[in-house]
Amino acid sequence: MLNWKYIIYFAVNGNPIPDRRVEKSEEEWKALLTPDQYRITRLKGTEMAFSGAFCSSYDAGVYSCICCNTELFDSTIKYDSSSGWPSFTQPIKENAIKYDKDTSHGMVRVEIMCNTCDAHLGHIFPDGPEPSGLRYCVNSESIKIKTDE
Repeated sequence: MLNWKYIIYFAVNGNPIPDRRVEKSEEEWKALLTPDQYRITRLKGTEMAFSGAFCSSYDAGVYSCICCNTELFDSTIKYDSSSGWPSFTQPIKENAIKYDKDTSHGMVRVEIMCNTCDAHLGHIFPDGPEPSGLRYCVNSESIKIKTDE
């Protein structure tokens, strides 16, 4: 199970090797994504708190990257963090997420990205529930859900 110590290690020393890589030109990403999806995933934007489609949705399924379909999070580890963004405690696989030190906006945070295509997903914080203590704070525009139905 990942914890904050592992996250800092990855952000500073390098990330786990992904199962595969997906790379496209900016023109290809623009053609594939909506303007909001592009702004968030490729330009490292964010959506307004409590505005995302998955903020208060708890359907069973697997959340995947909107850009490359890589499975990122299982709905069983999604929880209500009251932060205004979908929150998860662990990725579906250790190498699904990429971590990077983010010093934008006058603070130090850890950015989370899809490790397959480098899509910006959001940020991770050490204030989640036990046992991991992690809160993967994700933009709804950067993910989609595949339900069992």
